[in-house]
Amino acid sequence: MDNIIKVLIAKPGLDGHDRGAKVIARGLKEAGMEVVYTGLRQTPEQIVRSAIQEDVDVIGLSILSGAHSYLFPEIMNRLKKADRSDVVVIAGGIIPEDDHKKLKELGIKAIFQPGTPISKIVDFIENEVQK
Repeated sequence: MDNIIKVLIAKPGLDGHDRGAKVIARGLKEAGMEVVYTGLRQTPEQIVRSAIQEDVDVIGLSILSGAHSYLFPEIMNRLKKADRSDVVVIAGGIIPEDDHKKLKELGIKAIFQPGTPISKIVDFIENEVQK
């Protein structure tokens, strides 16, 4: 790829565990991507504002708290209102299989479960950004 892919890794809501997000961030950096990590306990507004300010290609949402059904639609709505539906949004963490279809209907391109090889995430991001 000619252009460096820029990814925002975000931890929405009150989830206080970010080890997985940091592992993904490091893996994406090692794959040659530029990564911005927002830190813990971010609101949908903060995440979208950071994504716009940083002009990212991808937002990676990491969640373990179970609040994805509330937080993810809010993030997607804010991106749409900001006319940034071009940003590829992916998710990971503990997200029940039953919720995947609904989240993908919102526009979330992929949901990665714990244990997904970083190479698979890198390949997915590279393919989506090239589209």
